[in-house]
Amino acid sequence: MCGRYALFRWSPAFAALPGFPADQQPAWSIAPNSQVLLVRSVGGQRQLERVRWGLTPAWLTDLTKTPAQARAETLAEQPMFREAFVARRGLLPANGFYEWRGSVRKRPYWLTGEAPTLYFAALWEAYPVSGHTYLSAAVVTLAAANQRRPLILDEAGQAAWLAAETALPELHGLLCQAQPQLRERPLATLVNDPKLNGPECLTPA
Repeated sequence: MCGRYALFRWSPAFAALPGFPADQQPAWSIAPNSQVLLVRSVGGQRQLERVRWGLTPAWLTDLTKTPAQARAETLAEQPMFREAFVARRGLLPANGFYEWRGSVRKRPYWLTGEAPTLYFAALWEAYPVSGHTYLSAAVVTLAAANQRRPLILDEAGQAAWLAAETALPELHGLLCQAQPQLRERPLATLVNDPKLNGPECLTPA
């Protein structure tokens, strides 16, 4: 399951996007319920928003049930995700993500791509509270062996995913898009500490 990722480095072009927070700090261990950066299309232009990682539709009454992941193979039918899939799609930028593997003592791994920034497909929702609207998101995941990995979109896929006019058949095609070759590195167990959020998270094994 894609349970943690990192965004500690970004380009000047990314920082120039509308909405980039002036106080944005590097993060090496981003977990569900954290505040994360979401790219969405506003008026046909990419814009950044700071959102909560845990999807919260306006109709939700049990706020302990805010999923951080949406399974690609079922999200089009599930009430929690299907409206957002049609109308509220975004991207979560990341430098890489973590996986834990093993049956007894799980070993953490760091996974990255050829590009310095990966873009995970995401769904977003708005939740109004006392005159303020809060945004939230879930990452779209794919089955990968015994893991669930984020759906990573290339440039063309990103544009189609964000565009309001993209037809449903094309969106379904993106859910099956071939994934990039990832590089992986085994890590020391420092990253197992959920309170750690520094470069030490990437200490190699």
